[in-house]
Amino acid sequence: MANTPSTMLPLGTTTPEFSLRDTITGKTFDLQTLKGTKGTLIMFICNHCPFVKHVNPELKRLGEEYQEKGIGIVAISSNDVANYPQDGPDLMKETAKKEGYSFPYLYDKTQQVAADYQAACTPDFFLFDRKMNLVYRGQLDDSRPGNGIALTGNDIRNALNALLEGNEIDPHQKPSIGCNIKWKKA
Repeated sequence: MANTPSTMLPLGTTTPEFSLRDTITGKTFDLQTLKGTKGTLIMFICNHCPFVKHVNPELKRLGEEYQEKGIGIVAISSNDVANYPQDGPDLMKETAKKEGYSFPYLYDKTQQVAADYQAACTPDFFLFDRKMNLVYRGQLDDSRPGNGIALTGNDIRNALNALLEGNEIDPHQKPSIGCNIKWKKA
């Protein structure tokens, strides 16, 4: 199990646009359709990563709690499915149903979206304000598989709540840690 950290895209970065297929509905969505009225959380995840499996219950809770508050939430898988078939679109749909995701789970076949966001690991979190400027990129919380720390989502929740309340988000953010994005070999 790799321990790859986020690259920590600079705060203030404008969200890169994208148009990807949702593995749950089969529809193609662009960022403008998916963004929330108060902010947008983009999460790079995958099916097989032990770090993502560990945080899945909290991802479900985030969707249930924050989508109704005006936060658009989107999950994207960008892994190379030729070498990691367990991360393919059909299994993504199964995972989304099993985990109870209330948000789209998009497939980044070309890996361009992951490259545009400088996503490095799964899970990797990017929170944008209503103007689509990056205000948080970091960890969900301090919990990791096997470290005995309870899964709370405190770090991302603090950022989400500050955004919703119009408060400044602490710029000192801890990178997420997870499995590396499985890039296609050239």
